[in-house]
Formats: sequence, C-alpha cells, structure tokens
Amino acid sequence: MRILVTGASGLLGLNFCLKTADEHQLTGVTHSSTLRDLPFESVQCDLSEAGVIAQLIDNHHPQLVLHCAAMANVDACETHPDRAMSINAQVPGELAAVCHVRHIKLVHISTDAVFDGRKGDYSEEDDPNPLSVYASSKLAGELNVLQANPEAIVARVNFYGFSVSGSRSLAEFFLNHLSAGNSVNGFVDVMFCPLYVADLIDVIMKMVDNELMGLYHVVSPESLSKYTFGVNIARKFGFDSSLVKPISVAEGGLTARRSPRLDLSIDKLKKEKILPPNQTAGMDQFYQDFMSGLPEKIKSFAL
Repeated sequence: MRILVTGASGLLGLNFCLKTADEHQLTGVTHSSTLRDLPFESVQCDLSEAGVIAQLIDNHHPQLVLHCAAMANVDACETHPDRAMSINAQVPGELAAVCHVRHIKLVHISTDAVFDGRKGDYSEEDDPNPLSVYASSKLAGELNVLQANPEAIVARVNFYGFSVSGSRSLAEFFLNHLSAGNSVNGFVDVMFCPLYVADLIDVIMKMVDNELMGLYHVVSPESLSKYTFGVNIARKFGFDSSLVKPISVAEGGLTARRSPRLDLSIDKLKKEKILPPNQTAGMDQFYQDFMSGLPEKIKSFAL
C-alpha cells in the first residue's frame, strides 16, 4: 500500500514509518525537522501554505494518508492561538477535503484532551469541552475532517514511546530523570489511558483493514494516574520508584489548564473486535524495545 504520513519526524509519525516500511511504500512528510538515512522516502513542506496539500497528494498518489502533523506543545498553543488553529484545525480540514474528492482513505490523529475531565469514562457520544487552545484547535480539526470527509477515521489517542529528541513523550520524561538518579514529579490527580505507540500503530492498521470510518477512542483499556505511570516505569526499568514524587497538577506550574480525568471508553472499538493491549503488556513491549536499542536507532536519524 502507498502510505503518506504527515508529521513524520514526530513520535507517532516516525515510529509508524519505521514499523510499516518493510510492508508498505512510505512517504514521510516533515515541516522543519530534517532527518537523515531514513529507510523510506521523505519530503519537506509547509502544509499550511496555499495549494501545498493538493500538490503533495497528486505528486505521491497515496492510497492511505495518516495525518499526525500538529502543533502539539500545549503551552505554546496558548501563546500562539492563531497558529494553533491554522495547523490543528484548518490544515486537517483541507487535507480531508483533498482526500475525499480523490477517494483516498484518511486517518486523522486527535487527542483525548478535547474533554474537560470532570466525568471520566468518556464515550464518543459525550460532548467535548476543551479547556485549552490546543484542545479547542484539535476539536475544531476533528469537526472539519468529518464534515469534509465522513469516510475518514478520526482517532482520539494518548500514547508514549521513543522519539528523535528523546524527550517528546511522558515516558521519556520519566526515563530521563530516573536514569540520571533525579527525583521527578508525577500528578496523582490526572488520569489517562496511555497506549504504547507500537500498539497504537497496530490498532490503526486494523481499523484501516476493517474499513472503519468516523470517530473512535484509541487508547489503552486501562486508566491510571500519571504518578502511577511513572512508578510503573521505574519498577519495570529497575529504578528507585521513590524518586517519583506524588504531587497535584495544581502544583505543576503549567500555563494551560489540564483535564483531570481523561479515561476514555473504547467500547465502540471493541464492538469492531479490536482490543488494544493493557498497561502491563504495553509497558513490557516498551521495555523490550528499549533493551533492543530502539531509542538509539530512532535518535540516529537526527541530523
């Protein structure tokens, strides 16, 4: 299959390309990040420039587009709201429209942060209530995608894994501090359902193979606090778990508001006979990939 992946230097985009390059013809799209010695084709462009998206699609003729590109720094979105709306809302809508008229399958990556976190156990039928510019822009992106292309998949996700910078995911944040013997804070009052990126990729491909469409929650079937997530990493990697300090998110000094309960229901996904791995299985695979040298391999692609 010919697959075009936007945000190919990001955590999900790069891991997707590396994991699927042997079986599919990959084209990775990056904006400002330049990578080297990639085992797949890559192109650099600004998707927000007029006409670029249509030209990109027509040049590469993909059968599937995975749209991972986003302005994902939550606090930066607060200070640059217009840029956030352009990248996270307008670009996905235009991409969806271009794919729709060309009959190209689109998977758009969204976020669990569209909810305010007051209730938890959110289904796809629950009304979102974003608390930040980032979350608002991602919700607008969802709506734009599905309005322009009802056959698209919109996946609300929360994931972790290894990145080029070594510091993109919460798991890397904990690992970097713990491996240096430093104490690190973990929020006890923020619940989420993180999925290891390799498992997320497997689920995405199953959704495409099953010809699903519409909005889906694609997260772990189990929720935990960010503090517990840090403790689990410490224990799995043999670090002192007491280095992970339990604190409240109110003590975190964050610019943008965070939702306290982002445990999402995956009942809709399970009805399609797709069940993502649980927290233990995901952490086991994360550790195995670490031991096999995946972080070093991914970092080697950086210039």
